[in-house]
Amino acid sequence: MSEIAVVAIFVAKPGREEGLRQVLEANVEPTRKEKGALQYDLHRDNDEPRRFIFVERWENEATLAEHGKSAHIQSFRSKMPDLCEHGEVRRATKIL
Repeated sequence: MSEIAVVAIFVAKPGREEGLRQVLEANVEPTRKEKGALQYDLHRDNDEPRRFIFVERWENEATLAEHGKSAHIQSFRSKMPDLCEHGEVRRATKIL
């Protein structure tokens, strides 16, 4: 199975930036401890402070799928409608 790269972008609703940041930050440490998590880094866009970006690397699709089932990600998903204006997750497989 091939390593999977993920870029996940979340844009906070106006005025909800710090709330979204706190919820996203809460995912970092538990995710880094998950089986198959090779990289899980949270960034804030320099030009658009409402935009947060995760750069992730996973051993394979199976470990990424398990991540999606984790309690902290399920908790985040339940809070998203109140905090997040837009979210996008892109998965990719390295070719070179």
